[in-house]
Amino acid sequence: MYHGGTNFGRFASSYVTTSYYDGAPLDEYGLIWRPTWGHLRELHAAVNLSSEPLLFGTYSNFSLGQEQEAHIFETELKCVAFLVNFDKHQSPTVVFRNIPFQLAPKSISILSECRTVVFETAKVNAQYGSRTAKVVESLNDIHTWKAFKEPIPEDISKAVYTGNQLFEHLSMTKDETDYLWYIVSYEYRPSDDGQLVLLNAESRAHVLHAFVNTEYVGCVHGSHDGPGNIILNTNISLKEGQNTISLLSVMVGSPDSGAHMERRSFGIRKVSIQQGQQPLHLLNNELWGYQVGLYGEGKRIYTQEESSSVEWTEINSLTYHPLTWYKTTFAAPVGNDAVALNLTSMGKGEVWVNGESIGRYWVSFKAPSGQPSQSLYHIPQHFLKPTDNLLVLVEEIGGNPLEITVNTVSITTVCGSVNELSSPALHTQGKDPEVRLRCQRGKHISAIEFASYGNPAGDCTTFSTGSCHAALSESVVKQACIGKRGCSIPVSPARFGGDPCPGIQKSLLVVANCR
Repeated sequence: MYHGGTNFGRFASSYVTTSYYDGAPLDEYGLIWRPTWGHLRELHAAVNLSSEPLLFGTYSNFSLGQEQEAHIFETELKCVAFLVNFDKHQSPTVVFRNIPFQLAPKSISILSECRTVVFETAKVNAQYGSRTAKVVESLNDIHTWKAFKEPIPEDISKAVYTGNQLFEHLSMTKDETDYLWYIVSYEYRPSDDGQLVLLNAESRAHVLHAFVNTEYVGCVHGSHDGPGNIILNTNISLKEGQNTISLLSVMVGSPDSGAHMERRSFGIRKVSIQQGQQPLHLLNNELWGYQVGLYGEGKRIYTQEESSSVEWTEINSLTYHPLTWYKTTFAAPVGNDAVALNLTSMGKGEVWVNGESIGRYWVSFKAPSGQPSQSLYHIPQHFLKPTDNLLVLVEEIGGNPLEITVNTVSITTVCGSVNELSSPALHTQGKDPEVRLRCQRGKHISAIEFASYGNPAGDCTTFSTGSCHAALSESVVKQACIGKRGCSIPVSPARFGGDPCPGIQKSLLVVANCR
């Protein structure tokens, strides 16, 4: 894929994050992801340069060594060769048509006219960029937040559907909502032994929440690579007589691949209660009531028009409270930078801005690194107004909305590192290789953080001058770049007042800030 994006609303498939393929040449926010974009552009230029032999030439191949191959496309007048090194560790020198070529480990070199290297997969001369998120507003004023506790259904007589069986999730919801309530009554008679009561529920949904007499008693969830069934086992407290057990089955997207998808079923499969050592009481064939979706969803309380249809209260002690709606307003950041919400302080749910869903969030589900797989959630500029943007979240597990921040996302640092022996980029007219820097639209190069022509140490994140360094490096780069959106600096001794260290292979490393 060439462009990343955002799964707004409920469009993501099972366990897929709201953000997708953010490392594409054009990222989720429409920003150029470097160096991927620039390296791919150079590859396209190299392929385009040799389009005639690639399309109309005769193909041949032969071995250049134990783990090296040549693949040739040739017409009577044109020729292009691909020299491949499968060795992951060695950089062998091979001879192709009487010309020696050194091949980097695990790389492909493209030879225009079967003589001149115009592209190497292992040598990245394209600009690097560093994307950062800047907090522009902290939504930490408790007086601007309101909360609404989602009503827990407990009256089976008011259920839209009833039946003496456990219905399949998607056949009930028609995939118009992630949520399906299963409601059942249970008559409890205390035993003399006073032992605990165990609730067991087995489901093929993605998340299962349990409430007893509207009190939250537990939650369990699955994972993308985990077993299909999830099982909730929790001790519960019951009152003597009739008790209501409300189970919220939650889907996190529908499956998008695999065999016999039409045969797959979801939702709760088995529910039982065990009192101490007494026999298991299976509830599957009891009278169940069903409510499709959340009350707040049905009322569309995430929209400006319907937000007032329920009674919102002060947030006070309702942070970290399960199944709670929150709302506030915020101003749009000034400028054209991409905008995102940082939801690290929340658990799991869905978020709306001015009535538009910007997707599900599930930051409490940690990646193997221990960090959320996603914490920034993209708000398209056209969703926003200058002021009074309505932000509404439904939180399933519990979180703290007072720690949510509004952020702008932009490329703040650009960097280039090019060796003097590199081939000039095909899309330029110069004869020398160049370091080319370019800020995103609306920004310019404001400062040169580092510049060295010689043998600088490190890379675009950690850097220092080496034993060879041209004294004019910084002044030359500043003169060429400061105040401009983009600039190019040839990697040649003449540009820097002469060769600072003859006999040493040199490169130019530049790190610049954009604002």
